[in-house]
Amino acid sequence: MFSLSELAPLNQHQGRCKLLKPWWEVFMDYLVVLMLMASVLACTEQLSRDRVVCIPMDPVITANTSNRSPSTSGQALTPAHVSRNAGTNLHSTGRGRRTHLAYQQYVYISQVCYHEALPLCSRFFPYMAMLQSLVLVASGSFWLHFPHTSARIEHFLAILAKCCESPWTSQALSHAVRQESIQEKEVVAAVVVEERRPPQPPPSSASSSPPVTHMGRTSIDSGTDSPLLKRSGSASYGAPPSPCPSTLSCNSAMSSISLGSHVHFPSSKRVMVDSPRQVMSLGKSDGEQARALFERVRKFRSHCESSDVIYKVYLTQTVFKLLMVTLILSYTIPLLSSLSFTHTCHPEEQALVGYATFECIHVLSSLLRKLLVAYLTLLGLYGLLNLYTLCWILHSSLRQYSFQSLKELCSLRDVPDLRNDLAFLLHMLDQYDPLLAQRLSVFLSPVSESRLLGESLERCWGEEKLRAMTSVDAEGCSRLQLVALPRLPPALFTLSQLQVLQLELITDARFTAQVANMTSLRKLHLYHCTAAVDPGALGVLQEHLEVLHLTFTQASEIPSWVLSLRSLHELHLFGRLSNDGGVGRGWALGSLRQLRHLRVLVIRGTLQRIPGELCEVAGSLARLEIYNEGTRLLVLTGLKRMVDLTELLLQDCRLERLPSALLALANLRKLDLQHNNLRTLEELLSLAHLRRLSCLRLAYNRILALPASVGVLRGLELLDLSNNQLQSLPPALFTLRRLRKLLLAGNLLEVLPSEVKALQLLTELDLSGNRVESLPSPLFSSCLELHILNVARNSLSSLPRGVAALSRLCRLDLRSNSLEELPAELGCCSGLHGGGLLVEDWLFLSLPPQVRNFLGRSRGGPSGTHSEGHSRPDSDSFPYFSPTQWSFSSALESQI
Repeated sequence: MFSLSELAPLNQHQGRCKLLKPWWEVFMDYLVVLMLMASVLACTEQLSRDRVVCIPMDPVITANTSNRSPSTSGQALTPAHVSRNAGTNLHSTGRGRRTHLAYQQYVYISQVCYHEALPLCSRFFPYMAMLQSLVLVASGSFWLHFPHTSARIEHFLAILAKCCESPWTSQALSHAVRQESIQEKEVVAAVVVEERRPPQPPPSSASSSPPVTHMGRTSIDSGTDSPLLKRSGSASYGAPPSPCPSTLSCNSAMSSISLGSHVHFPSSKRVMVDSPRQVMSLGKSDGEQARALFERVRKFRSHCESSDVIYKVYLTQTVFKLLMVTLILSYTIPLLSSLSFTHTCHPEEQALVGYATFECIHVLSSLLRKLLVAYLTLLGLYGLLNLYTLCWILHSSLRQYSFQSLKELCSLRDVPDLRNDLAFLLHMLDQYDPLLAQRLSVFLSPVSESRLLGESLERCWGEEKLRAMTSVDAEGCSRLQLVALPRLPPALFTLSQLQVLQLELITDARFTAQVANMTSLRKLHLYHCTAAVDPGALGVLQEHLEVLHLTFTQASEIPSWVLSLRSLHELHLFGRLSNDGGVGRGWALGSLRQLRHLRVLVIRGTLQRIPGELCEVAGSLARLEIYNEGTRLLVLTGLKRMVDLTELLLQDCRLERLPSALLALANLRKLDLQHNNLRTLEELLSLAHLRRLSCLRLAYNRILALPASVGVLRGLELLDLSNNQLQSLPPALFTLRRLRKLLLAGNLLEVLPSEVKALQLLTELDLSGNRVESLPSPLFSSCLELHILNVARNSLSSLPRGVAALSRLCRLDLRSNSLEELPAELGCCSGLHGGGLLVEDWLFLSLPPQVRNFLGRSRGGPSGTHSEGHSRPDSDSFPYFSPTQWSFSSALESQI
């Protein structure tokens, strides 16, 4: 047994499926029901009282007269005989021809003649008709229950019900009606102005113009000229029921809003329009459901438009039904002549009944004939409807659907055309109620989705929340970071004090003219965010924006408006650039010349040569940084024209020699060639004329030896040769009297020459990761300006007592050496107070107690390290970051 509640989903599904049945499908369903009823009636009659009645036609056979009276055998009763016996037995007098058959013989012969004399049509027509009707019933809704189509149809109907129930549907349609009404009012107002423009209009025109104006206003205010309002009105009063219970309420709400929106325009010449958000506001839960419904419709559309299986199944079903009707009519119509009332029977059982021929009548022949005629009539109508359906399918482009009526509305012109199964389902839906397709189109419109996202962002991302998210960076600038939003919140453009804006993974970022309110905006970060700029906002960005960071995947994602920012000072490009030397196709057109104030250009990509377009900004460019991510930079001739360049950084470019193009950079101050494949520095001599060069970084290369020509770089203040393969240092290195920082970590040095005493201005020396066994005493007696000394991971066996002369030493790293004790003279280095000494715990305990107390080491840190204070100077070999300064390049990386 099953409960009635189990039938509810079945009834609900059948109720939904009627939305996809056009009028001919409904008519054919009724015809099939009538045919089934006729066949059931015929079956019932045939089972209950179908029989034949037979009487013999031959005379009595003489072989059966031996047991009968001679006076009566084989003779018919004459009237004299009848009258003679009338007096004796009045009630038993027989009339007609005597057959001498018993009742059992009549029953027997009737059954025999029923199977031998009665045609097959009379015996099996009701059953055949019922089977045929059942086949037509099954084939009539086969496309709704076929496994490959039923899932899509049920999903489509479920989405349609959600679209009708969503409050956003009524709001979007009412907004479209208001926009159309506003346009019509503007047209009428323009016509009125044109009519009133002549200074002295004729009297006839003056007398006729007011009625025309009044007529136009009346038609517009009532909404009769709007096709959507016509359909809305018809849907409210005479349309078929909607698949959802709230459709009627939605229709009434939309109609009331549409009519109420025109109350503000009684007869005024000036058009005043209320904001749509003042008319109706969407709740948070309703907005989330609407956004989820947009995504659901988008996925269902991509799934249904990939194939046309529903269309093919429906076409096959129609052809099958038409062939069935043709086949049934072809063999049923000839059977009409065989349905007769009388039949002649010649049974072979003559010895049992004594007669050879019988005259039989079929009791139901008349009724069956009438039922067969009615059945064929219904079947003929069914076939004509199938023929009409087939013609409609073949002559209509059912695999293409266009919202022609909706595209007439100003705010729903972007509804895309549909194809394949989704287009076919909408064609079938239009045969039931075109208004339902309009409600679905709301969730197909990108403009409608954009309006919904705008309202949602305005509600969830207000000005107060954005101000609470604003922070202050290390430079003291107010910064706001927005991640993974569908679009920019409207309240963002009200932050007039915001200086740095960082946008990450925003799919539809658009700067409108309201960006003019952000008067303090100077820096913009776009992390995988292709931002669009309206014409009104472009001028504001051109005047105020100074720093721009772009992170992208392909060069084609670089917005074209970037090249027109004439006030831009810094441009940072992070992404895969084209290998042909250009920075995307747009950069090859020479449009960089508009960046007249560009001073810093940072490129992190895969270039094979220095782009020639960079020469267009050579007059203003002061710093160029290229991080090539391991791609070989083959051509550097473009550097020769950048004569005003003061800082050059070429990292991960797989350079094997110093570029010859450096000879033209006479104003170069800093040169960074780290993370390359440099093996020799023979070209250092050619850099002698770079008299302003003060910083040279050659770390993370494969340099085997430092040539004596390094002495020509008289102006060097920082030399970084860390992580190379140096085994010795030339004496010419120590002739660089201006050198302040010498970084030699990660090499193969065993001895530090005593000539280091010539570097009296040296403030930082990094020898960590080498093989040094001892430090020369002149280092401590001459380099009195030394602030940082790093000799960790060496083979030092002792520390000279002359370290006491380094009164300004504030950081000393002695970890991972062969020291057995520390000199007590470390207490004379006042700069080491507060944890500036980095050494193992057991070695630190070898110091006298008063020295340990003076150095003030913190014992809470890890073994062998100090807890560093916040007052230490920063250096290249000892970078220090306080916990408040930790940051990541993006919020996405911080989550990872």
